[in-house]
Amino acid sequence: MKVDLHNHTTLCNHATGEIDEYIKQAIKLNCEIYGISDHAPMKYDEAYRMSFAQMNLYESMVLKAKEDFKDKIKILLGYEVDFLEGFIDERVLARDVDYFIGSVHFIGGWGFDNPEFIGEYSNKNIDDIWREYFACIKQLAKCGKFDIVGHFDLMKLFNFMPKTDIRILAKDAIKEIKKANLALEINSAGLRKPAAEQYPSVELLELIYEAQIPISFGSDAHDPLQVGADNGLCENLARKMGFNKCVSYEKRDRYFVKF
Repeated sequence: MKVDLHNHTTLCNHATGEIDEYIKQAIKLNCEIYGISDHAPMKYDEAYRMSFAQMNLYESMVLKAKEDFKDKIKILLGYEVDFLEGFIDERVLARDVDYFIGSVHFIGGWGFDNPEFIGEYSNKNIDDIWREYFACIKQLAKCGKFDIVGHFDLMKLFNFMPKTDIRILAKDAIKEIKKANLALEINSAGLRKPAAEQYPSVELLELIYEAQIPISFGSDAHDPLQVGADNGLCENLARKMGFNKCVSYEKRDRYFVKF
């Protein structure tokens, strides 16, 4: 694991462990660039994210860690920002960070990846849900506010898969991601979920490679022991696909790292 840009802290209210524990685990795994990108605040689903009042605390924690560990690892500051129409807040997007991950966790007001609301799947047509999801990803790409697309096929988390070929459903979103010059992460968290597969799937990764969309890597860790978990598998998969470099950022300037 050389680069890992998607990780959390306890400020999101659904993670455990001290920030130093996450970083020490990354160092143990020979990670060279470690990004902390906790859930940005917004006036929706506030129990699962930091508050606006905590942004300064969050950033100071990350910057302190950056200084404390500067001789051992490069620490980056980011946010994972929910793309939800009407709730994207410029107070977040104006922050002085290295990168923003844009993610879709909601369709309308439905938190489709939250087990509390899993029953909603039985009330909807599964292909329609997936179409709505990729339409949100398409809008995320078009808005021009982000650097990385998070967990591209998160909708599969509970194994509710479309009947239509997912490549057909995703193709327009992939075109918009390419047009917006965004990177797309390979996120190992799916391997710890019921889907038991990284985000995105092999089928979608093939399309992403064909489109020459750059990739990043992320553990999506909410616990120190999740840092780097299965990232070696994701790197090997990326190599098998034909990728040999991933993105990193500094003050939102993108550069490439060979892996």
